[in-house]
Amino acid sequence: MKTFTFDALVVGSGCAGYNCADWLYELGVKNVALITESRLSGTSRNTGSDKQTYYKLSLAGDDGDSVLGMAKTLFEGGAMDGDVALAEAANSARCFMKLANLGVNFPTNEYGEYVGYKTDHDPFQRATSIGPYTSKKMTEVLEEAVMRKGITVLDNTQAIEILKDGDSVTGVLAINSASADVEFIGIFSPNVVIATGGPSAIYKDNVYPPSHTGNSSLALEAGAEFGNLSEWQYGLASTDFRWNVSGTYQQVLPKYISIDSEGVEREFLLDYFDTPEEALKNVFLKGYEWPFDVRKIHGSSYVDLIVYHETQVLGREVYMDFRYEPKGLEGGFDKLDPVSYEYLKNSDALIPLPIERLRKMNPGAISLYMDHGIDITKEPLRVAVCAQHNNGGIRIDSNWQTNVKGLYAAGEAAGSLGIFRPGGTALNSTQVGSLRAAEHIAYDSDNKLSPRKDEILLDAVRRAKDIIEKTGSDKSTLLAMLDKYSARMSESFAFLRDIKKMEKALADIEKDTESFILDNKWSSPVEIPHLFKNLDVLRMSGAVAAAISYTAKAFGSRGSGFVLSGEDFMKRIPTPENESGRERIVVVSKADGINVREVAVRPIPEKRDLWFEKVWARYRARTEK
Repeated sequence: MKTFTFDALVVGSGCAGYNCADWLYELGVKNVALITESRLSGTSRNTGSDKQTYYKLSLAGDDGDSVLGMAKTLFEGGAMDGDVALAEAANSARCFMKLANLGVNFPTNEYGEYVGYKTDHDPFQRATSIGPYTSKKMTEVLEEAVMRKGITVLDNTQAIEILKDGDSVTGVLAINSASADVEFIGIFSPNVVIATGGPSAIYKDNVYPPSHTGNSSLALEAGAEFGNLSEWQYGLASTDFRWNVSGTYQQVLPKYISIDSEGVEREFLLDYFDTPEEALKNVFLKGYEWPFDVRKIHGSSYVDLIVYHETQVLGREVYMDFRYEPKGLEGGFDKLDPVSYEYLKNSDALIPLPIERLRKMNPGAISLYMDHGIDITKEPLRVAVCAQHNNGGIRIDSNWQTNVKGLYAAGEAAGSLGIFRPGGTALNSTQVGSLRAAEHIAYDSDNKLSPRKDEILLDAVRRAKDIIEKTGSDKSTLLAMLDKYSARMSESFAFLRDIKKMEKALADIEKDTESFILDNKWSSPVEIPHLFKNLDVLRMSGAVAAAISYTAKAFGSRGSGFVLSGEDFMKRIPTPENESGRERIVVVSKADGINVREVAVRPIPEKRDLWFEKVWARYRARTEK
């Protein structure tokens, strides 16, 4: 068994992981390593949207933005800790400028102002973008920075257990995910940063790239607490190639069609909306308001419900067709509402056919699908309502450290966001969180390697071998079990939430957890990494399901969670939200089963010393050790 020792270890190779490793080195922690299951996989490198947004402090115009103003916007989304909101706002410009200086070409005007646009839940024009591949470019330039420094990157290295002595971290046990046989790798470090993304594989219907699966149960099993696991974003996405169909894809007003099992096609929105004008208005608004939102079920989010009804209840396939005009536009644009009309007019896009409007406004949105074998100039685009992002995750303090000493979380793995958030906040969070974790490790961490580290590693290896030995068979069941686990989550714990249905599904998850060894079988050693993936999916399914069930009962419908009442969900209204829940965070932990409780949000710190000389003195004392 190979073993390594580092002063800090980052798990994950997305834009949070690479940024953390790069900052650690810059801040003096030179003996740092990054491990990854597959360097070219992950959400950061392989996902985006029509105009993938980066949300930051305003750096143009005269809007009068401020750190405290941005913090309040984040905090007012509900169920978000104020000190985390303040840190995300305070470090926004610093992190953004690092990316710009590394080569992410965020647009400026002729004077160098980083102009922006409004995104959802955004009172200022704080959003910016370089197009569909913003996070991909971020990952690439950060990876280049890491490689230039010669930082150790261990590829094909899948973490399967966090090593602990008491309540402190002392390393990670991993396996070689590309080996033809079982190969254990022991990595000792007193500081471990989890940057493995959200628990995407728990949902069958999701817009995460297939190469991204998450690995959050590492922290769950290590005793870390999780917060806001019930708060997800769900929305319309293409399914043959997983991609958000937000922004321009909706604003060009495509035709929505559904096709039944016999191939019969119909344009269906007018079966639900009273007039073509109403249907067009709400399709346009889906561009701005992409995430499903219970407050908009009589508006743009009604489109999500309709698509769900067509696909899941009626069993039809739904497509967005850019080749033909939808009903209401056959004779021109006179029936459009003023907002939609003005947007298309200002974009010089009052031209026939959705595909031509898309070509005019965002040609990259067409070539993106072409790059993945889908020509939307010649064929419709299949879509469904999918899970896209978990606003919750591993619970952190304002330094992105968990309740386990020496264990940090950054990026989507960290539970840094609340119920609502401005679009693009997640990318800012990847950069701020990884910076904050790196600074705390460099300047404040006093965790040490355990003198028992070798014994702790061997105990972990024995546990892993026991699982492996008990699950070997001549016939593999891993794919079938993964399909079972993820289908159940999409059916019972996605954006539509039926309390009775969830209670039964929770009981089934508990049964499957008890029978994991009996149910999950591998027939070749190359499948063993997938065995541990299934274990991660099942463990995180239990945690997420418990949080969603608790939140539905305690706080009703909110965010992207529609708690059902009545029989026909197209006629249901969401159960009313108990808004006191916006001041609470639902916390999940594991000790003899899944435990759920509530805690009050931490407020935005009001008493902050802003006197320069005092701050400077404390800063020198902290950083010049």
